[in-house]
Formats: sequence, structure tokens, C-alpha cells
Amino acid sequence: MTCGKPVRLDFHSSFDMLEFVQVVCDHVGRMSGLDEDAIHWVSVAVRESVINAIKHGNAQDASKRVHVEFTPLDGEQPGIAIRVRDEGCGFDPAALPDPLAPENILKSTGRGIFLIRTFMDELVLQRAPQGGMEVMMVKRVQPQQV
Repeated sequence: MTCGKPVRLDFHSSFDMLEFVQVVCDHVGRMSGLDEDAIHWVSVAVRESVINAIKHGNAQDASKRVHVEFTPLDGEQPGIAIRVRDEGCGFDPAALPDPLAPENILKSTGRGIFLIRTFMDELVLQRAPQGGMEVMMVKRVQPQQV
């Protein structure tokens, strides 16, 4: 794989695909120059976004698809850009409850996007032009400590 060439996955809404998506994510992360810690956190963020796409976006409808794209970034700020898109009706990111609010702190759900925001360097949540919701994330290679 040459740096800069995207890897695209397009699959039916099935949790069975999570392991495959993770393997591809880890491989592209290594090819992009991420260290093992960064690869782990990117993998967690991608897993959360794919689960959200299947569970919430596509409502586990096997006839709907999840679209994932990994693009290695080269140049001055190398890293990896990832897009995850579902085919659901979307949501308003501003309307998401704060998982750190006292009334939500003990809930067992509702932290996925919070975690993605924490682990990634950039995050954009938007309705996709093709329909559905799109999560765009970037993780940059950290400079070597001397």
C-alpha cells in the first residue's frame, strides 16, 4: 500500500465485521507511522464509530451498509484520516447529552463519541451528502521524543 491511497470497506450492518475492520485499521495505522499506543487508541475510536453506525445509525438493519475509509496522511503532518458513514437518518451532535454531567455519570452508555473525541486529534460529525451520518477522524504521528 502506498502512502496516501485510501482503503475502503463497505459492508452490511453486522457486528461480525468489527474484527476485520480492526485488523485493517491496525495495518493502515502502522503503514501511516503511528506508534503502538496511537494504533490502540485509533482502533478503539474506529470500533466505537462502527458500533455506533451499526447500532444507532443503521438500527442494526442488515440491508443498510456501513462505509469505512482509511487514508494514510503524508507530508508535514503524517498520520491517518478515517471516515465512517452509516445509511441512517442521522442526528444532531449538539443534542448529545454530556456524559460527564452528574445525571449521566453512572450510565453505562453514551460515552462513545466522548471517547472518540478524547483519543483522536480531530473529529467532525456531520450528515453525509449521500445520506446518513459521517464521522471523520484524524490521528497524527507524534514527533519522536529525544
